[in-house]
Amino acid sequence: MSKMKIAFQGEPGANSHIAIVEAYPDAEPMPCATFEDALSAISSGEADLGMIPIENSVAGRVADIHHLLPASGLFIIGEWFLPVRHQLMAVKGTKLEDIKSVESHVHALGQCRRIIRKLGIKPIVHADTAGSARDISERKDKTVAAIASRLAAKIYGLDILAEGIEDEAHNTTRFVVLAREPKWAPQGSGPLVTTFVFRVRNLPAALYKALGGFATNGVNMTKLESYMVDGNFFATQFYADVDGHPEDKGLAFAIEELKFFSREFRIVGVYPGHPFRATFSETQD
Repeated sequence: MSKMKIAFQGEPGANSHIAIVEAYPDAEPMPCATFEDALSAISSGEADLGMIPIENSVAGRVADIHHLLPASGLFIIGEWFLPVRHQLMAVKGTKLEDIKSVESHVHALGQCRRIIRKLGIKPIVHADTAGSARDISERKDKTVAAIASRLAAKIYGLDILAEGIEDEAHNTTRFVVLAREPKWAPQGSGPLVTTFVFRVRNLPAALYKALGGFATNGVNMTKLESYMVDGNFFATQFYADVDGHPEDKGLAFAIEELKFFSREFRIVGVYPGHPFRATFSETQD
C-alpha cells in the first residue's frame, strides 16, 4: 500500500515538513516551491493532503494564504500547532566570529532580531528557512549563516552554532490540513472549529449586523480576517473561525443571521480543535 502524500511549501527540513512528521508520521512529505504549487498538487490529486501555515504567534498571518485558500476550492479537515525553534547554522568548522550575514525566511529573521543585532550581522531574506540552509551548505562560505530547523541542519550537514535563538518562547505556528473533499468532524466529538468565508452586503452596518448573531447566541469567534477580492477596495471578503459545529443550535442561529446580511457564504471546514488551544484559553481576573 502506497504512503499518503502530504504537500507543503518549502524544502526538506522546513517547519511545514516538521509539522507533517509530527501529525502524520507514516506519510510521505512532498515539498513544493510555492503555496500555489502545494495547493495545485492537492487539487490535482498528486498529493492526498496539504500542510499549510496560516498564522504565527509572533509574525501574524502568513501572507497570501487567506486569499489563496478560499479561491482554491479546498477544504480544511484539521489543524496543527507547532512550537517554532530556530537554530543558527553554518558550514562545518565555522565559528560565530566568522559570520558576516545570515539568510532565512523573512518571518524567521523577524523572529530572531535579538541575536542578529547582538552579532552585528546582516540579515538577508530568502524564500524559506530550509532553502537557506541548503544554499549555504552548497556555497560552503563560512561568512554566511542560516536560520532554520534542527532537521534542516541534519539534512544539509551543517553545524548548529546557536540553539533556540527565537526572541519569544511562545513562538508557535498554526497550520491547517487541506483536502480536496470536505470531511466534517461529527457533532459532539469534542472541541470543534468551524471555518467559513463570507462577504457582507454593501449596506450600512452590515458587518455589525452580520456578526451580531454570534454574540447573542453565545458563539466564540476566535479569528476574523478581512482581505480584498481581486484588488477591489470595495469588495472585502472575511475569513472566520468559530468554536462549535454548524448544527449546534447557537451556531446554526448565528450562521442563519450572518447569511441574511451576506451576499456570499461558504463553510471551508469543520474539524477537531488541536489540544494546544487549551493552553491559550483566556483566564478570568
